[in-house]
Amino acid sequence: MPIPTNYSTPTRMSAKKRAFSQILEWIIDGTLHPKEKLNDADLAQALGVSRTPIREALQLLSFQGFVEMYPGVGTQVTEVNKEDISKILPPLGVLQALATELAAPIISQETIRKLREINTMFARAVETGDSYTALKLDEEFHQNIVNVTENSYIASTVSTLQSHVRRLYFHNSIFLTPHSIDEHEAILRAFEENNKEEAARIAKSNVINAIDIYYAKQGKNNEVE
Repeated sequence: MPIPTNYSTPTRMSAKKRAFSQILEWIIDGTLHPKEKLNDADLAQALGVSRTPIREALQLLSFQGFVEMYPGVGTQVTEVNKEDISKILPPLGVLQALATELAAPIISQETIRKLREINTMFARAVETGDSYTALKLDEEFHQNIVNVTENSYIASTVSTLQSHVRRLYFHNSIFLTPHSIDEHEAILRAFEENNKEEAARIAKSNVINAIDIYYAKQGKNNEVE
């Protein structure tokens, strides 16, 4: 298992949380490949923790669908099914829409200003082809809206789904287009007009559209082949 050796231990974080965050990151970016077997002793040594927090982290990752645990056999990274985009994005879109609707009546002008700044950076990343930065900024845009709701149940579920979205990105299933720039701005205008229904509608569409973009690209690739 090619575990990186230059891992630096973050401060002020429990061993379980450190282990979970780092292993998740390695799974998302492909450092740990789909179907790769995971050895808790090797992971413990690489992360500088005991095997207990590693096992606890792997259990949580199993619950979230990133690893599969086979008692008495071993643990391995789950496979990536690009078609799961049709399963992941609909619930994420609904939750983002709900968060946007809940945030609309209480969001501050300061937060709206911050969101416009994020969207400006997002636009620059999209226009220059910096797709990973664009993905992170898109996530940051919507996460700031989720934060306004102060609803930990929405936030935790969105966080898990976003992790799966980032993993799909690294497997060429997620594509962001300039249209998202306009949709972000439309959400902000709806906030300013206190139109929560319109803001929610656009927020859901902004997420769901990625499904059509993916299948459109798949169709073009099939035509080329």
